[in-house]
Amino acid sequence: MPNRTFMDCRRPVVILGSFILACFVLYIHALFPWTPSGGTVNMGSKPPAAIFKFEAVTDVFMQSQPGTNPSDFDNTKQNFGLIHQTYPTDQTSVSDVDTDWQRFMRYVHYLKATTGDHIDYKVLYLGRHGEGFHNVAEAYYGTKAWDDYWSKLDGNGTMNWLDAHLTDVGKEQARAAGAFMQAQLVQPRMMPAPEGYYVSPMYRCLQTATFTWGNLKLPPSKPFKPLIKELVREVLGEHTCDKRSTRTAIHEAFPDFPIEEGFAEQDELWRADHRETHEEHDARTQALLDDLFTSDDKTVLSLTSHSGTIASFLRVLGHREFKLPTGGMIPVLIKATRLD
Repeated sequence: MPNRTFMDCRRPVVILGSFILACFVLYIHALFPWTPSGGTVNMGSKPPAAIFKFEAVTDVFMQSQPGTNPSDFDNTKQNFGLIHQTYPTDQTSVSDVDTDWQRFMRYVHYLKATTGDHIDYKVLYLGRHGEGFHNVAEAYYGTKAWDDYWSKLDGNGTMNWLDAHLTDVGKEQARAAGAFMQAQLVQPRMMPAPEGYYVSPMYRCLQTATFTWGNLKLPPSKPFKPLIKELVREVLGEHTCDKRSTRTAIHEAFPDFPIEEGFAEQDELWRADHRETHEEHDARTQALLDDLFTSDDKTVLSLTSHSGTIASFLRVLGHREFKLPTGGMIPVLIKATRLD
């Protein structure tokens, strides 16, 4: 029979050791919060420390100006919103016939070359997907009924909106955006083609990117090769339209689109019981921008995403709210200042 005195003395030591171990585990978890494959920020987890401070340069595009009304602004009639103005670099121009876009890009490259290693600039073309079946359903049922009930179903028996696809209207919106982009890339505009492309893994965005950019006459050095990236997704959770397909299904449907390293087979971010908050989404957008400015040295990028994602971008950049219709696009010049 064991000695009770010895056992009684050992019990507090065991309890104390267990307590210390538990505290150590919690400490490690706080330092290194769990993230799914690819380093994606999980809803409710502690976001990684920011690498850059981001801000929109607000004196180059009409969409940044307080007097521009998003509800009636037509960027197809306004050179994509680029403000006609002079730049400090205009005196170095070697041609009197340079377009506004050519002069603007000369100014951007001047900023990149003269502001030091701790500051960088990129031009982003942010595109919203065309009309999806979930948009039709929300318009039909109304936003309240959609949010409270219908958005949590896969469909209504007539149409399906799980990882929603584009409607025929949405496909035409994406094609129209592509026709506008093609006109912008040539004389008399000469807007620069994107040097890199990123796209949300949601089916409607993959379709939109294809219909918008896939058939354009692009410079051979700037081919349409969009990288599927998890962080570009819409607000996460509850709504089934925002639950993505498996990696296998995505690759089978869009085999020419590379998928980022670490992209999980199953959707590890979407939760049926929680809708991502603005704060959580903005932390995800901060991480995405940190990644783009750290790992991609290209200057002009295209991102095909969602209304909620673009709204988050604008919040993180300190840009004014600017709601886009389905198939709409907005350009933004971003200044990034390294924090360390």
